[in-house]
Amino acid sequence: MKLVFLGTPQVAVPPLRALVAAGHDVVLVVTRADARRGRGGGVSPSAVKAAALELGLRVSHDVDDVVRAAVADGAELGVVVAFGRIIKPHVLDAVPMVNLHFSLLPRWRGAAPVERAILAGDRMTGVCVMAVEEGLDTGGVYARVELPIGPETTATELRAALVDAGTRLLVERLADPLESWIDDLEPQTGEVTYAEKLTSADLEIDWERPTEEIHRLIRVGGAWTTFRGKRLKINAARLVDGVLHPEIVQPEGKAPMAFDAWRNGARPAADELFGVL
Repeated sequence: MKLVFLGTPQVAVPPLRALVAAGHDVVLVVTRADARRGRGGGVSPSAVKAAALELGLRVSHDVDDVVRAAVADGAELGVVVAFGRIIKPHVLDAVPMVNLHFSLLPRWRGAAPVERAILAGDRMTGVCVMAVEEGLDTGGVYARVELPIGPETTATELRAALVDAGTRLLVERLADPLESWIDDLEPQTGEVTYAEKLTSADLEIDWERPTEEIHRLIRVGGAWTTFRGKRLKINAARLVDGVLHPEIVQPEGKAPMAFDAWRNGARPAADELFGVL
């Protein structure tokens, strides 16, 4: 099948590679423009662009090139994975598109479904191959698979499992001719929830919250507090019998380290607390 692929971060790379390996003709890859990194002013490509160039695929930063690919190259379908940009109606009119979304729609539509599922204490999530519409993740679902969320599962671990399952699901779905898909399309049903992107403020630990909620925030990644007026990230922790045990922390401006090593160096007094300025 002739495809166009739209994606940007590392999570979109395994699906792209799998589609090429399965024999699909990816006539165009669309991703974000190269981004500046660091103070030196240099630029670097997105993870998807780097992989596409390695695979010898044509790359564009212009979504309108999808329309041209449909006319000039006969693209039959667009595959979207974590593209991060709105796809306008005239592009959708030119090429039908499917999206690999990392939740069980309609729960957690939006930018951060993996993180929001963990924060909410969901015990189950999944991945959907869905139709792309003008609305935010509103299209019908062609196929889905469910995955459990364990009590210690981190966002990094869950995302990797979802990418793996979603890649297999996408390749299996694309093995069928497009004409057969319409019979499998199911409208989204159930309560709609939205997965807004997390900000730095969202990741600040409120030590007044229940311990389980704090543990979920740490599992999401990037959780932080303060100690002696400086930020301290808590990168990993265990919850044992309702007690939170930090394992990996990262002081401001330093590399991650074991919590015991940090404590031995900081030597906090008995009355010194996290989150107190």
